[in-house]
Amino acid sequence: MKLKFLIATVSILVTSWFTGVGVSTTSYSGIGWALLTAVVLAVINLTIKPVISIISIPINIVTLGLFSFVINGAMIIIASRIVDGFDIPSFLMAIYFALILGVVNWILHIFD
Repeated sequence: MKLKFLIATVSILVTSWFTGVGVSTTSYSGIGWALLTAVVLAVINLTIKPVISIISIPINIVTLGLFSFVINGAMIIIASRIVDGFDIPSFLMAIYFALILGVVNWILHIFD
């Protein structure tokens, strides 16, 4: 369990560095914000995301699953509104952040 939060924190830091948005990667406070963001994203993904995913099944079928990127971007926007040190400027950037975050998580979970 601790390893998963560590991987989530590292992936948020790497994604923030790669995209240039999210938490600050130039100071030590960014690590704390990344940890808090990982916890908030875990809670959002366990509570809100399943409900929205079930409601959006018809549009997900029509778009052949591409609407999942929009749902992931919405979860990132919700997390950025909750955590002060996690700033995402636009919805399009949230979708981009979610896409890169998924790739980084996939790469880091290979070693899990």
